[in-house]
Amino acid sequence: MKIALIGYGKMGKTIEKICLDRGHEIALVVDEQNANSITSKDLEGLDVAIEFTNPASAVKNYNLCFDAGVPVVSGTTGWLDQEAAVIEQMKAKDGTFFYASNFSLGVNLFFELNKKLGQMMNRFPDYDVDMVEVHHTQKLDAPSGTAITLAEGIFETVDRKTSWTLDAPKEEQLHIEAERRGDVPGIHTVKYESEVDEIVITHSAKSRQGFAFGAVLAAEFAFDKKGALNMRDLLNL
Repeated sequence: MKIALIGYGKMGKTIEKICLDRGHEIALVVDEQNANSITSKDLEGLDVAIEFTNPASAVKNYNLCFDAGVPVVSGTTGWLDQEAAVIEQMKAKDGTFFYASNFSLGVNLFFELNKKLGQMMNRFPDYDVDMVEVHHTQKLDAPSGTAITLAEGIFETVDRKTSWTLDAPKEEQLHIEAERRGDVPGIHTVKYESEVDEIVITHSAKSRQGFAFGAVLAAEFAFDKKGALNMRDLLNL
């Protein structure tokens, strides 16, 4: 496939290596030097774009891809307040949009484990639940997109929790503690605690490699499809 990399930081460079190792061509790289000059014309004829940038530029990048008729795979978080408009634009252009808050195969299995545990714990109100997420200091959004996805899984299954907060929680709120330190790729912990014990599940990423590999798999999956896609589609969950 001919692939555009939109965003060429640490993640973009890791994705590039995996793409080349799997026989793909990097036909366009968009970084800080040329981001403001790229138009949809530059994307035309490519098979797929992989987008890892920042919340301020993500939606613009998606629309460029839709205008060019190029499927876009994105792992940028922090823009979901504009999700409805993005999906509407994708449909209007008969486009393809694969979004995941986290492309790691292990994290997406962890999402399913989180829901399963929530279903079991819903029957036991003596257990309160909270979450801790830890990321590198360059991460701009808090809580992480992965933490928000985990929180949504809890809201689906645990009736006594309906929203999340970074501050002191009310009874119906899930408290998320967001830590930023060093170069941590990502650690997410969900804890159910009662007066007598606690149950803890954790996913800890060892490197960016798992995220990047999942993004390339998503690009291979999405390039000949239409509509809104996610990791549940890719993993057939």
